[in-house]
Amino acid sequence: MTASVSSWLTPRRLLMASVVVALITITLKTLAWWVTDSVGLLSDAMESLVNLASAVFGLVMVTIAARPADDDHPYGHHKAEYFSSGFEGILIIVAALGIVWTAGQRLLDPQPLEQVGWGLALSVASSALNGLLAWVMFRAARQHRSIALEADAKHLVTDVWTSAGVVAGIALVQVTGWMWLDPVVAIGVALNILKEGFHLIWRSTQGLMDEAVEPEVLATIEQTLAGFAHTRGETEIIRFDHVSTRKAGQRRFVDLHMHMPAAWTLGRAAALRSSVEQALMSAVPGLRASIQLLPSDVEAHFYDEADLK
Repeated sequence: MTASVSSWLTPRRLLMASVVVALITITLKTLAWWVTDSVGLLSDAMESLVNLASAVFGLVMVTIAARPADDDHPYGHHKAEYFSSGFEGILIIVAALGIVWTAGQRLLDPQPLEQVGWGLALSVASSALNGLLAWVMFRAARQHRSIALEADAKHLVTDVWTSAGVVAGIALVQVTGWMWLDPVVAIGVALNILKEGFHLIWRSTQGLMDEAVEPEVLATIEQTLAGFAHTRGETEIIRFDHVSTRKAGQRRFVDLHMHMPAAWTLGRAAALRSSVEQALMSAVPGLRASIQLLPSDVEAHFYDEADLK
């Protein structure tokens, strides 16, 4: 995928595509269930309904996240994407429970399948669409650091595996004549979906709780700061401490202290701080750096429990 194509495939455009693909797959899978009367294919169609709802919600949240900072939200709206991920996780869990319920009823009263060939063909076609879109969304999610895109892509991959399991189950039913395999496969698929749903909710809660940046991003920050640190003999002329990071959607934030000689002029200190900020933001795209200047012999401390009393 070329750079120009990648830059054009924004989270908003891809989520709009996800809505369209969800409508197509709902049509195909519902038709597959209608012609076969397979509870496995019904569970597949139900998950596609969740795909549609989550894609629409994700599109709304990504649009909100792209809004610039304002008086009420001076740090921006980037965390809106985490609501999308959490909402999608909840929908996945609800869909999985619905699949288990439906499959349980069919397990107690197995029914023969009809027109299996057409049903499988329709299911495979819809899975191919979902797989292609998921591949594109995963690549774009890494580029844009979008958890909403990543969540939707993971859901689409889950949908592909769901369809693969359902197709395999129906094929086994045809070969063995064991009608109970159809609902058993549906239950197995539902349990896999449950796992993915809980994972998405966990990811969203970590983001809302100001989780630190990824280890590789932190390593880049530390490497950049090391390039500005300076010692003379045993004396530290320029040093950094109290480095804290957090991430919010596509944004990354770092706060730190920069210590320098007290004899330096304010202009010299400010010029160096500006250079450090620019270097950090160049090394980590989307990073916002806040640096507090302190004399070498002054220490500042945070997170004092007494401040909360």
